[in-house]
Amino acid sequence: MSAEIKPGYKQTELGMIPEDWDVRPLGQLVHSVEYGSSAKSSSTGKIPVLRMGNIQEGKIDWSDLVFTDNENEITKYLLNPGDVLFNRTNTVDLVGKTAIYKGGRPSIFAGYLIRIKEKKDQIDSRYLNYFLNSEPAKNYGQKVLSVAVGQANINGQKLKTYPIALPPTVDEQNSIATAVSEMEELISHQNQLITKKRDIQLAAMQQLLTGKRRLPGFSGEWKVKRLGDLASLNRINVTPFSTPDKAFTHFSLPAFDEGKRPVKESGATIGSNKFAVPAGAVLVSKLNPRIPRVWLPKNIPANSVASTEFLVLTPRDGVVREFLYVACKSSSFCAQMELSATGTTGSHQRISPTSTLGILVNVPSDNSEQTAIAAVLSDMDTELAALEAYRDKARQLKQGMIQELLTGRIRLA
Repeated sequence: MSAEIKPGYKQTELGMIPEDWDVRPLGQLVHSVEYGSSAKSSSTGKIPVLRMGNIQEGKIDWSDLVFTDNENEITKYLLNPGDVLFNRTNTVDLVGKTAIYKGGRPSIFAGYLIRIKEKKDQIDSRYLNYFLNSEPAKNYGQKVLSVAVGQANINGQKLKTYPIALPPTVDEQNSIATAVSEMEELISHQNQLITKKRDIQLAAMQQLLTGKRRLPGFSGEWKVKRLGDLASLNRINVTPFSTPDKAFTHFSLPAFDEGKRPVKESGATIGSNKFAVPAGAVLVSKLNPRIPRVWLPKNIPANSVASTEFLVLTPRDGVVREFLYVACKSSSFCAQMELSATGTTGSHQRISPTSTLGILVNVPSDNSEQTAIAAVLSDMDTELAALEAYRDKARQLKQGMIQELLTGRIRLA
């Protein structure tokens, strides 16, 4: 059943848009679409050569640059402010990424990118960039992709066929682009604040977990101990699928990565052996230690199980659970895990339980100092989590805003 057309709107190939809007192919709105430079580049040179990896979330990422000194290539492919770059070939999910070049740093663009030079009296380049990153444009791109042996491609001629929803004036396009840009600036500011707070937290961890900085009121002795002296390793095997109707709380690596929320599942849906997770446990991933995954579950219900990629640790007498957690997150602990990991590739390295239990940790003898250190670092964790939640909410609002503004469901005066 087709959607009901609201008064003042019309149905198009891009969905419903206001009656005074138009849908036109990109080719009518631009002077040209041009392939980039195929010249060799290096780690040093006169100016950057922007590549697919430098296109991130509609913007230019100025890290991981290569350069060129080729004057002919620089003259031919020098970017101008407002140029929109389109990634024309790679895997299916990476083709169609776009970013706008805003100037400030002279650059050229590589051969896998297409430069779009807009007609300024027809379309605002910022609006075009946002539209090409929107769901309607991505959906259309999937229809015109050419795929061979896993390599996808959209050539310049196909790019010119992209349907673009257009407000009646460039001024309205500009207003839409400005509103989205202001939301992006808010998100960027929040990211900078998060980075600053994270740096402060890392510095505090380095000082507090080595005893270089002591909290007021503490002066007792610190000792260097093996992790195995601080925690017991729990390796009680559970086979959930042998009790298919039983409910389990499953602590898995994907659950950690998706917000540290365990999943409630029936035994029938858990197809491999797991470790039982006792009350008071701390989980430390042994897979790919270069990506630290340390979990301090607030609640551990009965019938909790964990992936066997986790080391299930419980603190020994005299060790505060929260301190064990922050110690396993410390830069010193993570560095020792990386050095002890084995494996042929960075994505499939593991550290053995024996090696992990041999990692050295600085520990204050006074339990109350352990608790105080953990509390300070926990407060920092809470503040970071709040900042990240605000940033993530802003991202969601931005996506909703783009959807509403680029379809005319919300009009700006």
